[in-house]
Amino acid sequence: MAKKFITSDLISKIEKLTKQRMSEQPVVSLDQFRDAHKKMNPQHILVIEDDETQRLSLKRILEAEGYTTLLAADSAELTAILDEERDVHLILMDIGLPWINGFELAEMMKQHPDLRKLPLVFLSAQAEPEDFARAREVGAADYIKKPFDIEKLKQVVADLLSQPK
Repeated sequence: MAKKFITSDLISKIEKLTKQRMSEQPVVSLDQFRDAHKKMNPQHILVIEDDETQRLSLKRILEAEGYTTLLAADSAELTAILDEERDVHLILMDIGLPWINGFELAEMMKQHPDLRKLPLVFLSAQAEPEDFARAREVGAADYIKKPFDIEKLKQVVADLLSQPK
């Protein structure tokens, strides 16, 4: 059995010393400060997408922006992620998932006290008016049609994550 390391004390010490050293610098650019803050306090985005190419593309795009991504191909993989009790800040989800579709999954998530407040963005090739209406019904913050514009995706994510909780 592998020993689980308790690192919260070490993390606190590293963060404190990093902040102290940054404050001692004569000039720290806002970009340097934001980059360091993102690295020390990463925001976790849960991506639920059954297409592996799309899933890995989203991971690459989001991690290039400094986010940490958690990936699930379907509801079965999602349960493993949620079981680990990871901190999630935003959910990107496809609608056309196997076994339980995105709308059904969103309804279940919105009934959970810890997940209902999370911003949810649907990414889907489905783009009928009833799809947009259904997304609003289940509490989606946004709906991006595939194929999506990468810059728009990054802007939507940044905007949702910058909103006060």
